Amino acid sequence: MTSLDDARALLREFPVVDGHNDLPWALREQVRYDLAARDVAVRQDAHLHTDLPRLREGGVGAQYWSVYVRSDQPGAVPATLEQIDCVRQLIDRYPGQLRAALTAADMEAARAEGRIASLMGAEGGHSIENSLGTLRSLYALGVRYMTLTHNDNVDWADSATDEPAVGGLSAFGREVVREMNRLGMLVDLSHVAATTMRDALDASAAPVIFSHSSARAVCDHPRNIPDDVLERLPGNGGMAMVTFVPKFVLQAAVDWTAEADDNMRAHGFHHLDTSPEAMAVHRAFEERTPRPVATVATVADHLDHMREAAGVDHLGIGGDYDGTAFTPDGLDDVSGYPNLIAELLDRGWSRADLAKLTWQNAVRVLGAAEDVARDLRATRGPSHATIESLDGEGR
Repeated sequence: MTSLDDARALLREFPVVDGHNDLPWALREQVRYDLAARDVAVRQDAHLHTDLPRLREGGVGAQYWSVYVRSDQPGAVPATLEQIDCVRQLIDRYPGQLRAALTAADMEAARAEGRIASLMGAEGGHSIENSLGTLRSLYALGVRYMTLTHNDNVDWADSATDEPAVGGLSAFGREVVREMNRLGMLVDLSHVAATTMRDALDASAAPVIFSHSSARAVCDHPRNIPDDVLERLPGNGGMAMVTFVPKFVLQAAVDWTAEADDNMRAHGFHHLDTSPEAMAVHRAFEERTPRPVATVATVADHLDHMREAAGVDHLGIGGDYDGTAFTPDGLDDVSGYPNLIAELLDRGWSRADLAKLTWQNAVRVLGAAEDVARDLRATRGPSHATIESLDGEGR
């Protein structure tokens, strides 16, 4: 058997839990949630990184669907609800393939049934608009992690890609973390500033996650995780889910991406726009200035380093498919996970280590957050703090 055969065999037993997929946003942008117009029961290679046949081919057993909305536009709460509604429609439309999952036990039940456990993560604290009641409502609707920021700061937390404003987490930001712990909602530290990462680790009684981040020591981008933070994960019990986005994993792609983003803005597009018109601008730029290409080995280099810094018990995978314009060679879409597992097998990763990476760590972390929440709910009720009461009336 080849390493790829071995990888596929392993994934049949311990499938991938992917921490972040933006299919709901792609469906919003492309067809305004008309699921018949993008029937993901059949391959959608021309339009999407994600569909059910390729998820099966890739050995995916659980997916955190991102219910992301942009942080630079008004109406974040209703837009987030529409994203949640999209995920629910997907689950209802494909019940033989997808199963709604709220708990670690649900994930295991889906695996036993041969269905893909479908969880949700809200990408950015702007989705709660400074309201703990809204946070609780998202949890009640099935959201099981919240990324504290996206690309822009929120009033109570600094983003990795914005100018520092509060120096990490404000007092209200720490209360958000505590309320997420009480609920059992995972604190996701992808996208946040390193100061915010450290403050959240100080504040959290439960394991944290990075749903789609890589190692800053390997690629010096502010979206990545510094070693001192990776080294704290064993003490916290959390996990870092490596992402595949070339501009976060390949150093040569960082400068190229900055030029490409400037080109997008010069043509009147948001730099994250993946509409056909925007992608045409991207392609024209790439023809003039060839894009540095990441590979499966590039991502494996991050995982090798992250294993050294955090330990294999604290690693996972979060590809960010359908949330990025470009992907590494060999990880072109959601069918590519076996290529990564084969690369790691060739590098000497054991079967036991890979089972932790793909499935066991993510299930353990969600279960641990549930345990913490059960204990906290026995000792305190919902927080009714406001940002004004904790951070001052100027907020």
